[in-house]
Amino acid sequence: MKKQSLKGLAFIAVASSMLASCDQLKDLDYKVTPCPLEMHNDSIRIKVDVTLPEKGIKKKARAEITPMLGSTPLKTVTIQGEKATGNGTVIQYKPGGKFTYTDVVAYKPEYEETELAITGKVYKGSKEKDEIERTVICTGTILTPNLANRNFKVIMAKDEFKRVNEMGYMATINYLKGKSEVRSTELNDKDIKDLEKWMMMAQTNPKIAVKSINITGYASPEGEEDKNNTLSTDRAGSAKTASMNLAKKAKNEKGQTEIYNLNGKGEDYEGFKVELAKSKMNEDDKQLVMRVLEMYKDPAQREVEMRNMGKTFTYLDNNVFPQLRRSEIKVVYDQTGYSDEELKAVSQSKIDTLNLEELLFTATLTDDLNEKLRLYKQAQKKYPNDYRAYNNAGGVYYMQNKMTEAKSEFEMANSKQDNPISKNNLAAISGTQGDFTKSKMLLDQAKGAGPEVNYNMGIINIKRGEYAAAVSNFGSEPSYNKALAQMLNGDANAALATIDASPDKETAQGYYLKAIIAARQDKVDLAASNLKSSIAKDPSMKAKAKKDKEFYKYADNSSFTSVIN
Repeated sequence: MKKQSLKGLAFIAVASSMLASCDQLKDLDYKVTPCPLEMHNDSIRIKVDVTLPEKGIKKKARAEITPMLGSTPLKTVTIQGEKATGNGTVIQYKPGGKFTYTDVVAYKPEYEETELAITGKVYKGSKEKDEIERTVICTGTILTPNLANRNFKVIMAKDEFKRVNEMGYMATINYLKGKSEVRSTELNDKDIKDLEKWMMMAQTNPKIAVKSINITGYASPEGEEDKNNTLSTDRAGSAKTASMNLAKKAKNEKGQTEIYNLNGKGEDYEGFKVELAKSKMNEDDKQLVMRVLEMYKDPAQREVEMRNMGKTFTYLDNNVFPQLRRSEIKVVYDQTGYSDEELKAVSQSKIDTLNLEELLFTATLTDDLNEKLRLYKQAQKKYPNDYRAYNNAGGVYYMQNKMTEAKSEFEMANSKQDNPISKNNLAAISGTQGDFTKSKMLLDQAKGAGPEVNYNMGIINIKRGEYAAAVSNFGSEPSYNKALAQMLNGDANAALATIDASPDKETAQGYYLKAIIAARQDKVDLAASNLKSSIAKDPSMKAKAKKDKEFYKYADNSSFTSVIN
């Protein structure tokens, strides 16, 4: 068989090959779509439409056609004449015919500049008559999805630091049975003396702001209910007077009358249950008392039943009820913590005095990665069971490109508490290292951890050829990867608008992407201009552009080739 003649090579969208005169097979036309080939989802889909003209294959002829991608043979397809035996695609002799060849090939780096060629053999019956000489029908592969940045984002776990915290200071005044007068002995109790000292300290502390003083009076659950209600209110009032006297003694101007809230709670059955449980009473007697409390809802009847218990009631009257005859004084105030500068200073001089939330927050006040790491390591030391310090230390290592250390910290964080934040960060490690299957699995488990999860999934979407999903996952923030996904999804105008609004607008890769966008819009001058700007930022882009089949249409355009040569 004579050599096939090619109507076009390398940079044509339709590649044609004609078999010269041959007894069995002649004049085949090939159309490769797309040409150049394209890589998506780490594979190349090959489609070749083959046309045989009238009388293009003899009735008893059979041809085994094997495409070759570089040195890799693809699957063989058989065509045969209408009277040939076999299982090939039958092509009628008189009218000719068509068939479509398809295959999917896993991508290899050498395919970027390789050739798609046709080879094969022609038979008549079982006898080989000739070979189909190797003929190139398309050259090169577009690898634009590989331009995606693997800039996977990690998430730093948030602290719960509050500059101002609402706090409370408590003291209790106890009363004699049926009385509401505050005894002098009560005012000498330690908790009241401590309250007085606290009021003096609060007066001079600019970081303490008293919001309210809540006083609640209680009565024990014996006697008439109405009298006990009045008694509890009177006790709250007497406790207020005592508290105001303490404030005056401490010269505490923050103890003004309007911040007092009084509440008489009446008979304290809930407190009774607590004190009963704490008491040394026989357990059987405790259970009996509890049954009475649950059985009789009417307070008067309940008291009657308790009094009928004899010695048990006497024990309650001597050991439990006295604890319930009281007023509770609770000072509610705002405590302002360290300022940013104070936190940074204390972290250098007395780091052991900082609590977990202060340590985590202080780490956010510096851009020094080593200082961040020091603070997170201290948090790990003091609070070894909290996952956040490990996770955030991993985030620092990730930013330092220390992937082994980062992975170890993220794994430790997730072992302390299974959490989606660390799962996202482990996915970032896997994605950076090229394990996109594992990365996707982890990202599926990290949903809801933050927008970083969606962004990272967008990178995986590009690798998997899921461009519409990538656009969606990249969200509204303009980025290089989002622009790339939009272009791959067929929206060049949106891609250009996105890259021009992104931080990569004037970077080498940003200009390079804009050159590809212009080429896809058939704007040769704009493509050349953007490529020139890209090369000016990064001279290595010139060699890249020479191989890039995105620019195949301009192989003979002097204004374009002058930029890359």
